[in-house]
Amino acid sequence: MPSVYVVKPGLLTTVQDRGRWGSQSLGVSVSGPMDSYSHRLANAIAGNDPGAASLEVTVSGPELEFDDTRTVAVTGAEFELTVDGRPVAMRSALDVSAGSVLRFGRRVRGTRAYVAISGGITTPRALGSRSTHLPSAMGGLDGRALRAGDRLPLGEPLQSPRPIRRSQPVESSSTWTLPDGRATLRVLPGPQLDRFVRTAWDVLQSAPYVVANDSNRIGYRLVGPSLETPGKLDLISDATPLGVLQVPPSGQPILLMADCQTTGGYPKIAAVISADVSVAGQLGPGDTVRFVACSTREALSALIAQERSLMAAARS
Repeated sequence: MPSVYVVKPGLLTTVQDRGRWGSQSLGVSVSGPMDSYSHRLANAIAGNDPGAASLEVTVSGPELEFDDTRTVAVTGAEFELTVDGRPVAMRSALDVSAGSVLRFGRRVRGTRAYVAISGGITTPRALGSRSTHLPSAMGGLDGRALRAGDRLPLGEPLQSPRPIRRSQPVESSSTWTLPDGRATLRVLPGPQLDRFVRTAWDVLQSAPYVVANDSNRIGYRLVGPSLETPGKLDLISDATPLGVLQVPPSGQPILLMADCQTTGGYPKIAAVISADVSVAGQLGPGDTVRFVACSTREALSALIAQERSLMAAARS
């Protein structure tokens, strides 16, 4: 079976597809990519189905050797890349052949990159998904991050990328901006906004928050202005979707990300709009983030623009 060999794994490289949807009622996290926009863009450039499994690279990248001829696309965080020692561009279709080696060099900005390989990675599915959920050791390759010496099985390519993809990088959507140490995320009111003091919504938008060092794929602990509630809250646990801001008694919010739990009892003051969750996925410890309120109409317009850019990439 065709495969890709992991010469070096990078700091934290995992297999991720679009996620384990439909099992939240059983307490199973969705998982999937932290930056779903870049994940889908990589698959579009490589000629894959949008849900094909690819690699999520965090902070430092891997070194990969290929068994046969493939088309590879790298999107998301900006890295210096080489194929067989030759510099190559991100967001473009890269031709590799048997024995070719893709190497990640210096990270320029952003936190997570995505490596899509034509045919997709075909590790076994767990509850319908190949996504790696590290807390439960589910999916991916034995439920863990990649190690040196691993082999990842590959499927048969669906199609050959068109020539235009080979000549120039695909442009990113105007609704997705790669953070360079800071980001602005648009938010809508959360389901328990009324449980906070009246000034809390303005306080949330008053100053930047810093992503704490103990943040991970489950959620970002944020340090900044305190979000107060009138007193001790007695809440029944309810759903905790991707992108919500829940606030524990400390008053310091937690932005829930791809591996987040399915329910929780902390009040949720806001939700990052769908089009901006991928931007949040590019943040790392020490980065700063500002929250800005927007309307439902603006949130829908941003999501439509993002979907159109992905459709254009798939057609180009």
